[in-house]
Amino acid sequence: MTNAPFYASGLKFSCKRCSSCCRYDSGYVFLSEKDLKKLTDSLDMDKNRFVGKYCRWVTGTRGTESLSLKEKSNMDCVFWDSGCSVYNVRPLQCSSFPFWPSILSSSGSWKIAATACPGMNTGELHSQEAIERCVKACGSQPIITKDSWKCMSGLEQGV
Repeated sequence: MTNAPFYASGLKFSCKRCSSCCRYDSGYVFLSEKDLKKLTDSLDMDKNRFVGKYCRWVTGTRGTESLSLKEKSNMDCVFWDSGCSVYNVRPLQCSSFPFWPSILSSSGSWKIAATACPGMNTGELHSQEAIERCVKACGSQPIITKDSWKCMSGLEQGV
């Protein structure tokens, strides 16, 4: 018999659109191919131009470079402007917050994250099943790496 996760009875969360997760702190918002397509379609930009203007390559602990949104000099997300300017097409990493594995790893991690987010522990009750579907969706969309980007770019250029 396995132990039920601390969120077996569900967790309450409703985004208050306070932007505390989007501002004032350095962080990474990694993009999947689906995220990139939604953003470029919404902004009517080609992928290369979008990546050059709004993204950076971040080297991870294993040396893999992954595509992340840039930040402004004040550490706000590049798309924060009195609120999220791409809210309806925001990346899955943003829309899935706070249902990230790191936050769901323990009730203590949840409580710590909730100190910075007024939407946690209030509002809509999300069932364990809904939370796990969200986590699974995040895992099913791999982030773009430098190698996958070269492949994507090569395909578009007919290489």
